[in-house]
Amino acid sequence: MGAQLRVYRQKIKSAQTTKKITRAMELISASRIQKAQARVAASGPYSRAITRAVSAVATFSNVDHVLTTEPETVERAAIVIFSSDRGLAGAFNSNVLREAEELSTLLRSQGKDVVYYLVGRKAVGYFAFRRRDSVQNWVGGTDNPVFETAKEIGDTLVAKFLEPAAEGGVDEIHIVYNRFVSMLTQTPEVVRLLPLEVVEGIEEPGDNEVLPLYEFEPEAGDVLDALLPVYIESRIFNAMLQSAAAKHAATQKAMKSASDNADKLITDYTRLANNARQSEITQQISEIVGGADALSVK
Repeated sequence: MGAQLRVYRQKIKSAQTTKKITRAMELISASRIQKAQARVAASGPYSRAITRAVSAVATFSNVDHVLTTEPETVERAAIVIFSSDRGLAGAFNSNVLREAEELSTLLRSQGKDVVYYLVGRKAVGYFAFRRRDSVQNWVGGTDNPVFETAKEIGDTLVAKFLEPAAEGGVDEIHIVYNRFVSMLTQTPEVVRLLPLEVVEGIEEPGDNEVLPLYEFEPEAGDVLDALLPVYIESRIFNAMLQSAAAKHAATQKAMKSASDNADKLITDYTRLANNARQSEITQQISEIVGGADALSVK
C-alpha cells in the first residue's frame, strides 16, 4: 500500500507541474492573440484598397496581362502551405496539411504536376519525414510575420509563374492557410493566387460612399505591372497574419484543454491516493487488533 501511495503522489506532482506549464503557455498565447488580431484588422483597409484598384484596372481595361490570363493548358501547379514553426496547437497544422493533400489529389486528378513551397517548420518536417520534395521553404517568424518575408515569397512565386513550365516554371499557384474566424474557430482556406482571381469585383457603393475613378497612365498594362506584385504580396502577408492569429488562438484553446485535463488528473489521483491511504490505515488497525486478540487468547 505504501508503494502505491508513493506512486499516486508522484503522479499528482507531475500533473501539477504540467498544469503550471500549460497554464503559462495559455496566458502567453492569450496576450499574443490580441496583437495578432490587431495586425489582421490593420491590414484590412490596405488589402481592400489594392483589391479595388486591381479590380478597376482588370474590369475597365482590355489588356491581356500574363498574371490575369488563363493559360490554355496547365502543366504544373504550385501549392504554398502556411504552417507554424511550433506545435502544441491542437489540430492547427494537421488541418492545413490535410487540406493541402486534398488539393494535391484534386490537381493531380486533373492531370497537373504539383510542386510545393513551404512556410513553417511543421510543414517542412512533415515533408522531410515522408521524404517528399519541396522547391523552397521559409522557416522562423511565423508567430510574428514580417512583410519582408511576404515580399520574398511573392517575388519567388511571380518569377516562377513568369517562367515557362518547360523550364521549371508553374502555370498555377495556390495558397493554403488557416483563416482566423474566432477564438474557437480556425478554418483552413484555399485560394488560387495566380492566375489572378479578383475576389472583390465592382462593388456597389454605400449610401455615403462614392467609388473612386481611375485614370491609367501611361498604359493599363503598366498599371497592372505595378499593381499586381503589390496585390500578391498583400494577399500573402494577409495569409501569414491570418495564420499567425489562428495559431495563437489554437494554442490557447489547446493549452486550456490541457490545463483542464491536468485538473481532472489531479482530482482523480488525489481520490485514489486517499483511498490507498485509507486502506493502509485500515490494514494497520486490523493488524493491531488481530495482534491484541492473539495476546488476549494466550
